[in-house]
Amino acid sequence: MGKGKELPTNHVSGQSNNPLSRPAHALSWQQVSQELQADAEDGLTSGEAKSRLDEHGSNDLGDGGVVNIAKILLRQFANAMTLVLILAMAVSFGIRSWIEGGVVAAVIIVNITVGSLQEYQAAKTMDSLRSLSSPTASAVRDKQNLTVPTIEIVPGDLVEMKTGDTIPADIRLIEAINFETDEALLTGESLPVRKAADDVFDADTGPGDRLNVAYSSSTVTKGRATGIVFATGMYTEIGSIAAALRKKDSKVRQVKRREDGTAQPHRYVQAAVLTVTDFVGAFLGVSVGTPLQKKLSRLAVLLFLVAVVFALVVLGANDFRNRQEVIIYAVATGLSMIPASLVVILTITMAAGTKRMVERHVIVRNLRSLEALGAVTDICSDKTGTLTQGKMVAKKAWIPAKGTYTIGVTNEPFNPTTGDISYEVEEPRNMTGQEQEKRSEYSELVQGNEPLQDYLRVASLANLANVHKGDNGEWSARGDPTEIAIQVFATRFSGWNRRASVAGDHPQWKLLQEFPFDSDVKKMSVIYRDLTSDQLHAFTKGAVERVITSCTHYVPKEDADPIEMTDSYRDQILENMEGLAKLGLRVLALASRDYNEPYEEGAEIDRSIVENNLTFRGLIGLYDPPRPESAPSVKSCHEAGIEVHMLTGDHPGTARAIAGQVGILPSDMDKYSKDVADSMVMTASQFDKLSDDEIDKLPVLPLVIARCAPNTKVRMIEALHRRKKFCAMTGDGVNDSPSLKRADVGIAMGQAGSDVAKDASDIILTDDNFASILAAIEEGRRTFDNIQKFVLHLLAQNIAQALVLLIGLVFKDGENISVFPISPVEIMWIIMITSDIPDMGLGFERAAPDIMQRPPQSLKKGIFTYEILVDMFAYGVWIAALCLSAFVLVLYGFGNDQIGFRCNETIGDGCDTIFRARATCFATLTWFSVFLAWEVIDLRRSFFHMRPDSKKIFQWVSDVWCNKFLFFAVLMGFITLFPILYIPVINDQVFKHTGLTWEWAIVFIESVLFFAGVETYKFGKRAMFRRRAVKDEGTSQDVEARMFGRYLTDSSLGSGEKK
Repeated sequence: MGKGKELPTNHVSGQSNNPLSRPAHALSWQQVSQELQADAEDGLTSGEAKSRLDEHGSNDLGDGGVVNIAKILLRQFANAMTLVLILAMAVSFGIRSWIEGGVVAAVIIVNITVGSLQEYQAAKTMDSLRSLSSPTASAVRDKQNLTVPTIEIVPGDLVEMKTGDTIPADIRLIEAINFETDEALLTGESLPVRKAADDVFDADTGPGDRLNVAYSSSTVTKGRATGIVFATGMYTEIGSIAAALRKKDSKVRQVKRREDGTAQPHRYVQAAVLTVTDFVGAFLGVSVGTPLQKKLSRLAVLLFLVAVVFALVVLGANDFRNRQEVIIYAVATGLSMIPASLVVILTITMAAGTKRMVERHVIVRNLRSLEALGAVTDICSDKTGTLTQGKMVAKKAWIPAKGTYTIGVTNEPFNPTTGDISYEVEEPRNMTGQEQEKRSEYSELVQGNEPLQDYLRVASLANLANVHKGDNGEWSARGDPTEIAIQVFATRFSGWNRRASVAGDHPQWKLLQEFPFDSDVKKMSVIYRDLTSDQLHAFTKGAVERVITSCTHYVPKEDADPIEMTDSYRDQILENMEGLAKLGLRVLALASRDYNEPYEEGAEIDRSIVENNLTFRGLIGLYDPPRPESAPSVKSCHEAGIEVHMLTGDHPGTARAIAGQVGILPSDMDKYSKDVADSMVMTASQFDKLSDDEIDKLPVLPLVIARCAPNTKVRMIEALHRRKKFCAMTGDGVNDSPSLKRADVGIAMGQAGSDVAKDASDIILTDDNFASILAAIEEGRRTFDNIQKFVLHLLAQNIAQALVLLIGLVFKDGENISVFPISPVEIMWIIMITSDIPDMGLGFERAAPDIMQRPPQSLKKGIFTYEILVDMFAYGVWIAALCLSAFVLVLYGFGNDQIGFRCNETIGDGCDTIFRARATCFATLTWFSVFLAWEVIDLRRSFFHMRPDSKKIFQWVSDVWCNKFLFFAVLMGFITLFPILYIPVINDQVFKHTGLTWEWAIVFIESVLFFAGVETYKFGKRAMFRRRAVKDEGTSQDVEARMFGRYLTDSSLGSGEKK
């Protein structure tokens, strides 16, 4: 629904955007589908969906996406920087210093205008990111299951829902399997509501009793369902109460009252004081925003207080005389400490960082995580679909009564007609890989083969995937990649396909109950009725260890009856699982039984009863190859000082094989001691049995945890935190929410992730790719670096200006009044033109070449590291020394040593030399400001050789051109110096200086000295850090040796501090 649209007054509850013949709950789903011209099998086409989106508008409540310009303008005033400028303007006008007051007023206007425009763009960027990270829906379009932003869902869409999803619109259900939703937001019902798709209700049935409808914004608490969207946006039930949901919370602190409702007088005073404190904190920005924004806002308040102190110093040095020029000097000194656009530039830089991340498949849900990414020391990642491709193919199947079936190479994972099959009587544990397997035909293998038929029955029916051939002859599939692979395997044997068994005019099977896969029990089960015999059957698949504990029988050979399962045979099954897992296959077990317990439609069934007394049918091995970029990404993480942990639900053998392939585990595990090797790979049961103290005593936290449960992830995060690590955790399911919230950076999967997981996360990967986590960390470090660069540039400038003015107090005229080396207008020019604009350019600077070869950043130190603080004062002092020497050279070295009268106001009365000295000081300070912006691009490397891999002599020319915004900002600051030096009236009346002649020689010489000093300082830094690096890390250049070497001899305990 477009912004600003209201719900029509004649809209009837339960109706569609375009009214149906009756409300949707009063029609069968077939009638709803027909009236909406929907397709309950293949969904809408993309073209039809687009036309319906144009017709009905976006699926929202019309309250999002509005950037409040008034609030943005208010924020430009509401910071300590602008308040200082306003104060300076008021003082200037108060003492009738019209020019200075007018210039400061102009600066305020320009600053507010530019800041508002930039923040407006940043706000629009963040708003677009919020729309990208908004809930998504699984819709069927063009016969494919697609992840579609909720805002783009239209009436007639075929939508699939599962546990953890947020329902995208009002939906008439087609199929509901154990489907329950939480409708507390809509109806106030605290308990989940169980849905029934086949029921039809009276038109006047209330929303809470429409059990065939799933409501927009409610969440799925159990089961799965499919349905047709009939209402979107303001036409949904939640749309009718949208106005109530938009009410804002009061910003006035509530008065604490007694139980009888009365309050003591001091409670009113307390509430008033707290309300005022909240307002002032929010007004100054010290209590709102990200941690870094609040820290810089507090810095701004501190600088304001420093500015006041410096102004008092100036007044004191001039005996607190009530003279206009003394007050103006004090104002100028105060202004010198104010980086006017600090917070605005920070916002722009962070917004630019989030925008770059979108291009790299990462959506930042809040700016806090952008700051945190650069500090990540450990990544805990899932395997399937993140480190691997998520395109599974069933490669091997073992049936105890028959042997091992192997599928040949296929390039079409959804096509069951490609890929040869071979058969070998040997069990996987006895196979060496050199067997000459005999190719067979699918039809021959299944004919008369009862053990294989029982196996295929479980594979096809204990499965929710949909695999079918389209009208165009192409095979398509919808569902979970694991289930698709198993369904494709079953479909290879003609007729063994779930869709063919349960659909059509004469289906053989009817689904009665479904128990979805649960990460705790690690099984999925279904109950079917055989419509030919009316017999009920239970089919189960899941983790091998869990399934075989539920099995009491197995079929030892063809034509034999099931016999009792023994512990020795369970061990034999596990050996066969190990044999498949060593090949890098993900192994699942299949089982089934006749279900003879009483069954009542709609009655709750204990799944532990269903998943009991099963007959083991066999194993299936699925291959999910690692992504090509996973191994290089893991290596890059190790180079960046980041340890990677794989937390997966797979078998330890499979997990170990994949972890070895991508480099999470060292290539030669044999050279590590047994306790270290055992700690590197653990199962969740082993890890969870350990107490916190025992975990803390492990020589290394597990790099691989197999059969991982949600609680295991939480304990892993807590263990990392106890070792002073800063961790990122991936997750996609509902049960992953606690670990995502507990992690320092929670990472949700954009494609496979549930809406609950996304809501709990800090960032979302739109491609579910591990390499995107690395890209996010790189962008986080880049943004952090750029913030450091512009803060260093700003504050070094402030220090230089303040030192020039404070030391300049010694230069006094004939009336013993201090003469400022740089004027207030010159200071404002430097702050606004030659400092702020280049600082914006520094916010767009590309990443340093070694950004992923450094250790993680420390959030405890933040941007103000010891290096930054030393750099700040070193550059500030050096610039101040050069500027003051230029001033002294012109005044005393080549001048007449005479300072006239009122040289802070006019060039007359013997002030020509002072005006020329001031112009020289201003010219040097202006050029140093823009040159420093280039020098801080890299804090250590030479400006003339920032790319270590380049052999070009003039590589720096190419480097400065890469950031065109910064290049033209520097060029503007360099060129605009000339008109303000030579245009009459502007030079001597406004800026209080005059044009230069021979003094340019001093400017050029000191510019050379500036570069020489900065480059010498950087050379010393490089030498010091090289010696420190050799001392800390030795001379080894091998990434694996650096990452895992400490485990050969030392415990990893406390290594977090070493990083």
